[in-house]
Amino acid sequence: MAESIMSKAATMEIPINSNGDTRALPEDDSLEQAAQGQWRINEKDLQQVMVSGPNLNETSIVSGGYGGTAEGIIPTSSIKGSTMHHSSTSSSAMAEEATRGVAVEKFDIMKKWGLNTYKCTKQMISERFGRGSRTVDLELEAQIDVLRDTKRKYENVLRLARALTNHFYSMVQTQHALGDTFADLSQKSPELRDEFGYNAETQKLLCKNGETLLGAINFFVSSINTLVNKTMEDTLMTIKMYENARLEFDAYRADLEELNLGPRDAVTLARIETAQNEYQDHKDKYERLRSDVSVKLKFLEENKVKVMHKQLLLFHNAISAYFAGNQQQLEQTLKQFNIKLKPPGSDKPSWLEEQ
Repeated sequence: MAESIMSKAATMEIPINSNGDTRALPEDDSLEQAAQGQWRINEKDLQQVMVSGPNLNETSIVSGGYGGTAEGIIPTSSIKGSTMHHSSTSSSAMAEEATRGVAVEKFDIMKKWGLNTYKCTKQMISERFGRGSRTVDLELEAQIDVLRDTKRKYENVLRLARALTNHFYSMVQTQHALGDTFADLSQKSPELRDEFGYNAETQKLLCKNGETLLGAINFFVSSINTLVNKTMEDTLMTIKMYENARLEFDAYRADLEELNLGPRDAVTLARIETAQNEYQDHKDKYERLRSDVSVKLKFLEENKVKVMHKQLLLFHNAISAYFAGNQQQLEQTLKQFNIKLKPPGSDKPSWLEEQ
């Protein structure tokens, strides 16, 4: 009954007279009473709904007034999905922007490297064919040539010293085997026991002195190897960096000189300013490396004299004592240079390492 009355009230037309006043309706009182009754019936349900509250995922936002069409209803879930889609799009855009920035940076690096390579190659070809000028430090270039020649000679000394070590090691091993054979024959040949015994003792003594001399020669080889392949090589690496810096410096110097000979419009002036800055940067780099090379050459020469003085004295004393048969002087030479010999069999791995 209440629902039919409420439906009737919702669809009822309210006529308006010419003065804008509503006409009195006979059903107004009954409609009001029915609405109050319906309110009392649903009061408890309404309170329960107000306490618990609606689910936000199930609510809708109504666009327009009462009685609007369904097109004006926008589900909340669609707003949430739109927000998530917008956030995902923003993240993708940021990632794409970061990737684009890295690509642009790499491209700039490759462009700069290519331009620098082109200028240096052009300068190198010009110098080779005698059309370009190069910066030359006569004193420093002479020192570098001396170092390279010295390194070649020291490499030859190192090669020969290693060959001597290998040959002498083979001789010592042969003497050791010969001494063992003489000792065995001394036990099995009573009529030649003394003769085999003397030779066995001589070979064992020579083998012992040979191992002592091998210790001295190995120390000599190790020191020369450090001097040639580490100390000199480090200085030569700095020299190589210096020569590359010199080539770059001359390339950018030639580029600046060529721009200065051209017209002086706005574009050319901007290029000249850029070339001037690049020229100054490469000039500073060249002068810094030239100073580094000079310092390293000075310290290398001092170190070379000190090392070779010690090693040549060791080599001479050890060789002289060995071939003179002076065992005491040979051992004293090793003590003088703080050389410790490895005990026999120390090169072999222990039984634990073999497991």
